Amino acid sequence: MTDKASAIRQLLLRVPRDALPMTYQQVAAALALTPPRTIAQVTQALEQLMRDDAAQQKPFISSLVVSRRGEGLPAVGFFELAVALGRFPADSADHEAAYQAEFQRALNERNNDLKS
Repeated sequence: MTDKASAIRQLLLRVPRDALPMTYQQVAAALALTPPRTIAQVTQALEQLMRDDAAQQKPFISSLVVSRRGEGLPAVGFFELAVALGRFPADSADHEAAYQAEFQRALNERNNDLKS
């Protein structure tokens, strides 16, 4: 896992519940990332977290990060990778419901991690 991916995982585990979901911009600011391509740095790290979580059969902690423009949803790359990893249905009409379920699973997993 990259340092940025690890830092994002720790950030998402420690922020207050009412601060979730965070936007890509909020994550970049919290980690004090600097240009160029701060959002790209965040998305690359989130994609690494998705691969790690899929390999461990864990909910995507990356689902706790959303796009400012996405009406409370992650950017399209999240959905593309979730499909590629076999976790989301290929039909994009089913993505929002799959995301909502994944978001809830990630919150539940986060709560379990905080208790242990």
